Amino acid sequence: MSKIAIVYYTISGNTEYVAEHIAEKIDADLIKIVPQKEYPNSGFKKFFWGGKSAVMGETPALEEYQFDENKYDYIVFGSPVWASSFVPPIRTFIKENRDKLNNKKIAVFITYSGGGAEKAIEKLKKYLEIDNFEAQLILIDPKEKESEENMNKIVEFCNKIKNNNTVQ
Repeated sequence: MSKIAIVYYTISGNTEYVAEHIAEKIDADLIKIVPQKEYPNSGFKKFFWGGKSAVMGETPALEEYQFDENKYDYIVFGSPVWASSFVPPIRTFIKENRDKLNNKKIAVFITYSGGGAEKAIEKLKKYLEIDNFEAQLILIDPKEKESEENMNKIVEFCNKIKNNNTVQ
């Protein structure tokens, strides 16, 4: 098995919750993406600024992170949904590392409360310039609404990654 990185952004803790569960099950490294200027995390401002930033395709400056593309053959992206899109900090990471992502296997998990998860996945595919993900997972408020069903979905997602993760 080759090494796996989970690159994720979280604002309310849902995406981090899932990232940690996945990392534990597939022995992956966590790479938390943090914008230099954090988004508001509650109320109207959260939805307004996050949604505007997503719709406008912004690429906010990120705090320093460690990503050595030579260590990883498999990248799992984790993102909440903002305005039916993946989040701008993930957009920045991809922009900064686009060439390093070539020839990597890519999977994605999306967390959301309101909707737009399928559109967010399609936008992420388009931005990554790929046709399909090796595995994909969509969960509604997994941290706040823990359930056996969500845990089973996480296990199924991890099994797909394990089955697709053989050294070429």
